[in-house]
Amino acid sequence: MDTTRTEIASLGEFGLIEHLTKNNETHQAGTLLSVGDDAAVIDQFGRQCVISNDLLLEGIHFDLMYTPLKHLGYKAVVVNLSDIYAMMATPTHITLALGISNKFSVEALEEFYEGVYAACDKFNVDLIGGDTSSSKAGFVISVTAIGEVAPDKYVTRSGAKVNDLICVSGDLGAAYLGLQLLEREKRIFLENPQIQPDLENQKYLIGRILKPEPRADIVEWLQEANITPTSMIDVSDGLSSELLHICTASDVGCILYEEKIPVHDDARKVAMEFQIGAAACALSGGEDYELLFTVKQEDYEKVARNNNISVIGYITEKSEGANLLTTGGNKHKLTSAGWNAFS
Repeated sequence: MDTTRTEIASLGEFGLIEHLTKNNETHQAGTLLSVGDDAAVIDQFGRQCVISNDLLLEGIHFDLMYTPLKHLGYKAVVVNLSDIYAMMATPTHITLALGISNKFSVEALEEFYEGVYAACDKFNVDLIGGDTSSSKAGFVISVTAIGEVAPDKYVTRSGAKVNDLICVSGDLGAAYLGLQLLEREKRIFLENPQIQPDLENQKYLIGRILKPEPRADIVEWLQEANITPTSMIDVSDGLSSELLHICTASDVGCILYEEKIPVHDDARKVAMEFQIGAAACALSGGEDYELLFTVKQEDYEKVARNNNISVIGYITEKSEGANLLTTGGNKHKLTSAGWNAFS
């Protein structure tokens, strides 16, 4: 096992950037100038540009006790790409800025960048710039994602209309439950370091929190099926929060059916173990990075053919409010109980 530790200070800021990006490959024909100058140059060939930014902070968004650096690099990229896909756009480029504390070695950052490049390769995205700085507050990661879309074909949160169907990809709540498992094992380890974590049977849930995947496949399928969602958002802060964002932006209400919310079998089992409702995990958990979108009723037959999409409710008049219809038949006001960055 190689235990070499190269101090970042031995390379300096520019030497570090050059070292970490020396094998950076470009995938996009539109990348005219990449890393290494004052700014990058890209040509979108007449398509419209979509831009999003996310900040990930150690101790707030991730815990390095159980987050491998390669996974973190991958996740830092894909959570930003998810925002681009949520506009029905195609991601093409990212920039990456890091604040690094002195506990990190060059080798640790190489591991982080392995994950970054793995995500760039998988989703055909170019890393075209960024910045590094020392940090006294742990590891700080800022990613800006850039995408492209045919003129005026992007989808926003504000287009949902009364009677539209509410759809979601994949399953929900698994990432939150994966996080609960990791936090439990961390507590056990801190109390008794001799006890090894036991997560072998929970690969799905752990994978959902440590290595999420943006739903590029859903966007591609919608385009091929000639379905244009009327509104769309990615599920990063919990289903209830995201659906309320759509309702607020579109000036509408909704009915959401608890029994229709898709939950993985592994998530149901662990929710029972933790004595939490599986639907509550889906509604409030966050970090699933699935796509929540609305479609016209006439698209129901097409959507129903895709096993990766669930129809979970419909849009109502604003005056009716946003409501959850429980499995027991009770109607509750839908509340925003998801992740809040400032709570």
